[in-house]
Amino acid sequence: MSKTVVVLGARNLGGAIIDHFLARSWNAAGVARSEDTLSGVRSRGALALEADASDLDSLRGALAAARERFGSIDAVVNAVTAYKAPRGGGAFGGGELAQADLDAFRGWTVAVAEQAFVFLSAGAEALPERGGGALVQITGGSSQRAYPGRGLWAAGAFATRALVQAAAQELRGQGIHVALLAVNATIESPKTEAFTRGVAPDALADMREVAGAVAFLVEQGARAFTHELTVTPAGERWIP
Repeated sequence: MSKTVVVLGARNLGGAIIDHFLARSWNAAGVARSEDTLSGVRSRGALALEADASDLDSLRGALAAARERFGSIDAVVNAVTAYKAPRGGGAFGGGELAQADLDAFRGWTVAVAEQAFVFLSAGAEALPERGGGALVQITGGSSQRAYPGRGLWAAGAFATRALVQAAAQELRGQGIHVALLAVNATIESPKTEAFTRGVAPDALADMREVAGAVAFLVEQGARAFTHELTVTPAGERWIP
Protein backbone atom coordinates (compact mmCIF):
# COMPACT_ATOMS: atom_id res chain seq x y z
CA MET A 1 0.00 0.00 0.00
CA SER A 2 1.30 3.46 -0.89
CA LYS A 3 2.42 5.70 1.92
CA THR A 4 1.06 9.21 2.43
CA VAL A 5 2.74 12.54 3.22
CA VAL A 6 0.93 15.75 4.12
CA VAL A 7 2.87 18.98 3.54
CA LEU A 8 1.94 22.21 5.32
CA GLY A 9 2.78 25.22 3.18
CA ALA A 10 2.67 23.94 -0.40
CA ARG A 11 3.74 26.75 -2.71
CA ASN A 12 7.53 26.87 -3.19
CA LEU A 13 9.56 24.56 -0.94
CA GLY A 14 6.39 22.71 0.01
CA GLY A 15 5.61 22.17 -3.66
CA ALA A 16 9.08 20.76 -4.27
CA ILE A 17 8.60 18.37 -1.34
CA ILE A 18 5.27 17.20 -2.78
CA ASP A 19 6.89 16.64 -6.19
CA HIS A 20 9.73 14.65 -4.59
CA PHE A 21 7.40 12.27 -2.75
CA LEU A 22 5.05 11.84 -5.71
CA ALA A 23 8.09 10.80 -7.77
CA ARG A 24 8.75 8.16 -5.11
CA SER A 25 5.20 6.80 -5.56
CA TRP A 26 3.84 8.25 -2.30
CA ASN A 27 0.38 9.74 -1.96
CA ALA A 28 0.70 13.45 -1.19
CA ALA A 29 -1.50 16.23 0.11
CA GLY A 30 -0.78 19.93 0.50
CA VAL A 31 -2.31 22.23 3.12
CA ALA A 32 -2.70 25.91 2.21
CA ARG A 33 -5.11 28.82 2.53
CA SER A 34 -4.92 30.56 -0.84
CA GLU A 35 -6.76 29.18 -3.87
CA ASP A 36 -3.70 29.97 -6.00
CA THR A 37 -1.54 27.63 -3.92
CA LEU A 38 -4.25 24.99 -3.71
CA SER A 39 -4.61 25.07 -7.48
CA GLY A 40 -0.87 24.46 -7.76
CA VAL A 41 -1.19 21.47 -5.44
CA ARG A 42 -3.89 19.98 -7.65
CA SER A 43 -1.85 20.55 -10.80
CA ARG A 44 0.97 18.54 -9.24
CA GLY A 45 -1.41 15.61 -8.80
CA ALA A 46 -1.74 15.92 -5.03
CA LEU A 47 -4.74 16.36 -2.75
CA ALA A 48 -5.40 20.03 -1.97
CA LEU A 49 -6.57 20.73 1.57
CA GLU A 50 -7.79 24.23 2.40
CA ALA A 51 -6.91 24.95 6.03
CA ASP A 52 -5.07 27.36 8.31
CA ALA A 53 -1.95 25.52 9.51
CA SER A 54 -1.68 27.90 12.46
CA ASP A 55 -5.14 26.98 13.78
CA LEU A 56 -5.33 23.71 15.70
CA ASP A 57 -8.91 22.79 14.80
CA SER A 58 -8.44 23.75 11.16
CA LEU A 59 -5.30 21.64 10.83
CA ARG A 60 -6.89 18.70 12.63
CA GLY A 61 -9.71 18.83 10.10
CA ALA A 62 -7.30 18.84 7.16
CA LEU A 63 -5.36 15.86 8.51
CA ALA A 64 -8.60 13.99 9.12
CA ALA A 65 -9.59 14.63 5.49
CA ALA A 66 -6.24 13.25 4.31
CA ARG A 67 -6.71 10.12 6.42
CA GLU A 68 -10.22 9.67 5.04
CA ARG A 69 -8.95 9.99 1.47
CA PHE A 70 -5.85 7.78 1.74
CA GLY A 71 -6.61 5.58 4.74
CA SER A 72 -3.60 6.67 6.78
CA ILE A 73 -0.88 9.29 7.13
CA ASP A 74 2.78 8.28 7.34
CA ALA A 75 4.44 11.69 7.51
CA VAL A 76 3.57 15.34 8.10
CA VAL A 77 6.06 18.00 7.01
CA ASN A 78 5.86 21.62 8.17
CA ALA A 79 7.19 23.96 5.49
CA VAL A 80 5.08 26.94 6.55
CA THR A 81 6.58 30.43 6.73
CA ALA A 82 5.04 31.17 10.10
CA TYR A 83 6.12 34.70 11.02
CA LYS A 84 3.60 37.51 10.75
CA ALA A 85 5.29 40.81 10.02
CA PRO A 86 3.63 43.67 11.95
CA ARG A 87 1.17 45.80 10.01
CA GLY A 88 3.37 48.82 10.41
CA GLY A 89 6.26 47.06 8.74
CA GLY A 90 9.64 47.24 10.41
CA ALA A 91 12.93 45.45 9.93
CA PHE A 92 13.04 41.88 8.70
CA GLY A 93 13.50 39.55 11.65
CA GLY A 94 12.12 42.09 14.11
CA GLY A 95 14.97 44.61 14.23
CA GLU A 96 17.13 45.58 17.17
CA LEU A 97 15.61 44.71 20.53
CA ALA A 98 15.89 48.25 21.90
CA GLN A 99 13.72 49.56 19.05
CA ALA A 100 11.30 46.60 18.71
CA ASP A 101 7.81 46.62 20.19
CA LEU A 102 5.37 43.95 21.35
CA ASP A 103 3.71 43.73 17.93
CA ALA A 104 7.08 42.79 16.45
CA PHE A 105 7.66 40.25 19.21
CA ARG A 106 4.26 38.67 18.69
CA GLY A 107 4.71 38.53 14.92
CA TRP A 108 8.30 37.27 14.74
CA THR A 109 8.50 35.18 17.91
CA VAL A 110 5.10 34.13 19.23
CA ALA A 111 3.54 33.37 15.82
CA VAL A 112 6.47 31.15 14.84
CA ALA A 113 6.47 29.16 18.09
CA GLU A 114 2.69 28.86 18.12
CA GLN A 115 2.52 27.46 14.60
CA ALA A 116 5.20 24.88 15.43
CA PHE A 117 3.16 23.82 18.46
CA VAL A 118 0.01 23.46 16.34
CA PHE A 119 1.90 21.33 13.80
CA LEU A 120 3.41 19.03 16.43
CA SER A 121 0.18 18.68 18.38
CA ALA A 122 -2.08 17.94 15.42
CA GLY A 123 0.57 15.85 13.70
CA ALA A 124 1.14 13.67 16.74
CA GLU A 125 -2.60 12.98 16.91
CA ALA A 126 -2.75 12.06 13.22
CA LEU A 127 0.03 9.46 13.12
CA PRO A 128 -0.33 6.88 15.93
CA GLU A 129 -3.15 4.94 14.25
CA ARG A 130 -0.50 2.95 12.38
CA GLY A 131 1.89 2.94 15.30
CA GLY A 132 4.47 5.27 13.82
CA GLY A 133 5.36 7.80 11.17
CA ALA A 134 7.37 10.99 10.95
CA LEU A 135 6.96 14.67 11.78
CA VAL A 136 9.51 16.96 10.13
CA GLN A 137 9.72 20.64 11.09
CA ILE A 138 11.68 22.82 8.66
CA THR A 139 13.39 25.89 10.07
CA GLY A 140 16.44 28.07 9.38
CA GLY A 141 19.88 28.72 10.77
CA SER A 142 18.37 31.10 13.31
CA SER A 143 17.30 28.02 15.28
CA GLN A 144 20.99 27.55 16.14
CA ARG A 145 22.22 31.07 16.77
CA ALA A 146 20.89 34.62 16.95
CA TYR A 147 22.09 37.48 14.76
CA PRO A 148 21.94 41.22 15.49
CA GLY A 149 18.65 42.70 14.35
CA ARG A 150 16.98 39.30 14.11
CA GLY A 151 16.78 38.29 17.75
CA LEU A 152 12.98 38.12 17.73
CA TRP A 153 12.96 35.74 14.79
CA ALA A 154 15.70 33.66 16.39
CA ALA A 155 13.67 33.46 19.60
CA GLY A 156 10.79 31.93 17.64
CA ALA A 157 13.16 29.52 15.90
CA PHE A 158 14.81 28.58 19.23
CA ALA A 159 11.36 27.87 20.66
CA THR A 160 10.53 25.76 17.62
CA ARG A 161 13.70 23.74 18.16
CA ALA A 162 12.85 23.23 21.84
CA LEU A 163 9.35 22.02 20.99
CA VAL A 164 10.73 19.56 18.43
CA GLN A 165 13.28 18.25 20.93
CA ALA A 166 10.56 17.69 23.53
CA ALA A 167 8.22 16.02 21.03
CA ALA A 168 11.01 13.79 19.74
CA GLN A 169 11.65 12.47 23.23
CA GLU A 170 7.98 12.12 24.10
CA LEU A 171 6.98 10.28 20.91
CA ARG A 172 9.95 7.97 20.34
CA GLY A 173 8.26 5.27 22.39
CA GLN A 174 5.32 5.30 19.98
CA GLY A 175 7.59 4.81 17.00
CA ILE A 176 7.03 8.38 15.83
CA HIS A 177 10.14 10.03 14.42
CA VAL A 178 10.20 13.79 15.09
CA ALA A 179 12.97 15.75 13.40
CA LEU A 180 14.14 19.33 12.88
CA LEU A 181 15.57 20.18 9.46
CA ALA A 182 17.51 23.46 9.62
CA VAL A 183 18.25 25.05 6.25
CA ASN A 184 21.21 27.30 6.97
CA ALA A 185 20.80 29.57 3.94
CA THR A 186 18.25 31.45 1.88
CA ILE A 187 16.29 29.01 -0.26
CA GLU A 188 16.30 29.85 -3.96
CA SER A 189 12.70 30.17 -5.10
CA PRO A 190 10.31 32.59 -6.84
CA LYS A 191 9.61 34.03 -3.38
CA THR A 192 13.26 35.01 -2.80
CA GLU A 193 14.19 35.94 -6.37
CA ALA A 194 13.92 39.71 -5.84
CA PHE A 195 16.63 39.86 -3.16
CA THR A 196 18.89 37.01 -4.29
CA ARG A 197 19.75 38.31 -7.74
CA GLY A 198 23.49 38.26 -8.19
CA VAL A 199 24.02 35.80 -5.33
CA ALA A 200 26.22 32.86 -6.31
CA PRO A 201 24.07 29.73 -6.80
CA ASP A 202 26.19 27.68 -4.41
CA ALA A 203 25.37 30.14 -1.62
CA LEU A 204 21.64 29.42 -1.93
CA ALA A 205 19.78 26.29 -0.91
CA ASP A 206 18.15 24.28 -3.71
CA MET A 207 14.51 23.37 -3.00
CA ARG A 208 14.96 19.95 -4.62
CA GLU A 209 17.96 19.18 -2.41
CA VAL A 210 16.03 20.24 0.67
CA ALA A 211 13.16 17.99 -0.41
CA GLY A 212 15.64 15.13 -0.64
CA ALA A 213 16.78 15.85 2.92
CA VAL A 214 13.16 15.69 4.07
CA ALA A 215 12.75 12.29 2.39
CA PHE A 216 15.97 11.08 4.05
CA LEU A 217 14.49 11.88 7.47
CA VAL A 218 11.01 10.54 6.72
CA GLU A 219 12.27 7.22 5.38
CA GLN A 220 14.69 6.44 8.20
CA GLY A 221 14.11 3.24 10.10
CA ALA A 222 13.45 3.14 13.84
CA ARG A 223 17.03 1.99 14.51
CA ALA A 224 18.58 5.09 12.97
CA PHE A 225 16.50 8.15 13.82
CA THR A 226 18.11 11.54 13.12
CA HIS A 227 16.40 14.19 15.25
CA GLU A 228 18.29 17.25 13.98
CA LEU A 229 19.77 17.77 10.52
CA THR A 230 21.38 20.97 9.21
CA VAL A 231 22.01 21.58 5.50
CA THR A 232 24.40 24.34 4.47
CA PRO A 233 25.25 25.17 0.83
CA ALA A 234 28.96 25.13 0.05
CA GLY A 235 29.00 28.86 -0.69
CA GLU A 236 27.34 29.81 2.60
CA ARG A 237 29.21 30.34 5.87
CA TRP A 238 29.23 27.27 8.11
CA ILE A 239 29.92 27.67 11.83
CA PRO A 240 30.54 24.47 13.85
